[in-house]
Amino acid sequence: MTVGEKQAGSENPPEVLDGPFSTRQLLRIDEALRLADQGTGLVFSVFVGGLDEPIREHAQRLHRQLADPDKSVLIAVSPNQRQLEIVTGRHARKRIPDTYVKLAALSMVSAFSGGDLAGGIINGLDQLASHAGKG
Repeated sequence: MTVGEKQAGSENPPEVLDGPFSTRQLLRIDEALRLADQGTGLVFSVFVGGLDEPIREHAQRLHRQLADPDKSVLIAVSPNQRQLEIVTGRHARKRIPDTYVKLAALSMVSAFSGGDLAGGIINGLDQLASHAGKG
């Protein structure tokens, strides 16, 4: 059965998958974002999709488009390209030094390589928020 088809005689609605995450995973990511924002006073965002070359510059452009880039942290993940970039704004960088960003990135990459994209993002958000502390 292909995605979106309904099995004959089945009363279950068709399964629709528009992205790499299930509804439950999206809700868990949304909750992790909310907790990170509330716990730190910073603004955390996640981008999952293709990133243009050069990857870092594209992630920085996305970060600059956020409502308050100075207080923002962007996690940009391109699963198909096997790329991860974490961009911190000026104020956020004071609270989450590059060393801690790299540690969170290593943890995320480990989860990604094990096939857990959502879990890696959630753990990364938690680690970055923990390092930032209360704002």
